[in-house]
Amino acid sequence: MTQNPHICASWADTGHVQVWDFSSHLNALAESETEASRGASSVFNQAPLVKFGHKDEGFALDWSPLVPRRLLSGTTVNVFNGILPSSFETNDSFTSDFKRGLQELYTFMGTYIWFDMKSIWDIRIGKAPATSFKAHNADVNVMSWNRLASCMLASGSDDGTFSIRDLRLLKEGDSVVAHCEYHKHPITSIEWSPHEASTLAMTSSDNQLTIWDLSLENDEKEEVEFKAKTKEEVNAPKDLPPQLLFVHQGQKDLKELHWHTQIPGMLVSTAADGYNILMPSNIQTTLPSDL
Repeated sequence: MTQNPHICASWADTGHVQVWDFSSHLNALAESETEASRGASSVFNQAPLVKFGHKDEGFALDWSPLVPRRLLSGTTVNVFNGILPSSFETNDSFTSDFKRGLQELYTFMGTYIWFDMKSIWDIRIGKAPATSFKAHNADVNVMSWNRLASCMLASGSDDGTFSIRDLRLLKEGDSVVAHCEYHKHPITSIEWSPHEASTLAMTSSDNQLTIWDLSLENDEKEEVEFKAKTKEEVNAPKDLPPQLLFVHQGQKDLKELHWHTQIPGMLVSTAADGYNILMPSNIQTTLPSDL
């Protein structure tokens, strides 16, 4: 939970969503290792604060950044306000991911909304989607709402493509402002940078983590200077997108990535064989110590 970081939620394969208070575990990290050195048990049996269920196992789970105790979960979309869950209608067989709108979009739309890449719900006026549209030709796996430009949505598909949408263009019929087919396997995670409005990163089942800057364009003059400087010993592939900023490899079965909210340019990625913490050398950053 954004407002109370020690409160966490989890899905279970039984179809239940459970809310936990991990404050005792976090406090234990700050304490000395005296008890551990004496052989004290590190296993804790803890009951969840809240438990409620869906008919089936689900995948999507997200806290509201503005309203404390408001949690969304889905096979169908379920809004939990800290008392009892309220289900919202959806035609999808399951909801794989969703993100909550941020403050600018709340003001623009006049209410709180959530988005699952096919439908937008207004939880104050009804349980049916306010609007729906086709997002990709294949299943939509993940999505991310831009915190610095709240009209922009990024989504990653099972066919390896990702798209950028401007929600202000929804009424005009074609809200796609960028579409890329670089990855050849499913996109497993996608997230906008919290520090640069035009930068986002994603992971794919092709074992690549890629970082993109959508503000970049081909610069022929710069390419000529680069070739002259390197005596054409290093040439970028002709089919390389100019917006592709960095490629990180070495992990197998990448599942998720997140930008560090306090250290610009730092990312954490998780995979079947461990996790990596990285800071790409070609991303300009200002560390807290430099401020």
